[in-house]
Amino acid sequence: MSEKKQASPSLKRSWFQELKSEFGKITWPTKKKLGRETIVVLVIAILLGCIIAIVDGLLKTGLAYLW
Repeated sequence: MSEKKQASPSLKRSWFQELKSEFGKITWPTKKKLGRETIVVLVIAILLGCIIAIVDGLLKTGLAYLW
């Protein structure tokens, strides 16, 4: 039968200390940089949507011509 191993309190404490240390290394973007990156993502999403719509229209027209 299998037994569940439980981590000792010192291992848990060490893991949480390392986690806290890693959270201290996080650098958040500035408000200006976040705004620019958001705009870039929106522009790319709109461009891809337009490209997909154009390809869809061309395929629809091409298939209508064949049928």
